[in-house]
Amino acid sequence: MATFKLNINGETKEVDVDPNTPMLWVLRDHLNLVGTKYGCGIAQCGSCAIHLGGIAVRACVLTVSAVGNQEITTIEGLSENADHPVQKAWLEVDVPQCGYCQPGQIMTAAALLDNNPNPSDSEIEMAMNGNICRCGTYTRIKKAVQLAAESTNS
Repeated sequence: MATFKLNINGETKEVDVDPNTPMLWVLRDHLNLVGTKYGCGIAQCGSCAIHLGGIAVRACVLTVSAVGNQEITTIEGLSENADHPVQKAWLEVDVPQCGYCQPGQIMTAAALLDNNPNPSDSEIEMAMNGNICRCGTYTRIKKAVQLAAESTNS
């Protein structure tokens, strides 16, 4: 066991865990930030996407010891009132069905727009590739990302 000081959603959190503990379990089991979901455990589905230093990463394979001093943002820290442009677009386009993949989808889309505020269709598809939606709402997901991009560029 080791003690780690983490910058999560703008706050310093301290956890005492094994250095090889995946961030997903640190967030969910030790910090009660349960918005980040477990999907596959092998970084293939995207349900566990969080931001690490502004980049979307898979929390199921990111060990707590690999984080260092980088800032972590979870779905809970994306916006205070679920009013981030991506979250608003998600609701406007009516993306969610079962909702399970939505935190990972939203976090991936938000990181894309933070780093590329005006992505092309192919850039959206490339960024969102690998985020699996069990319900198959890919067309609506793409439309929501486009709408969020438009709203932040207007």
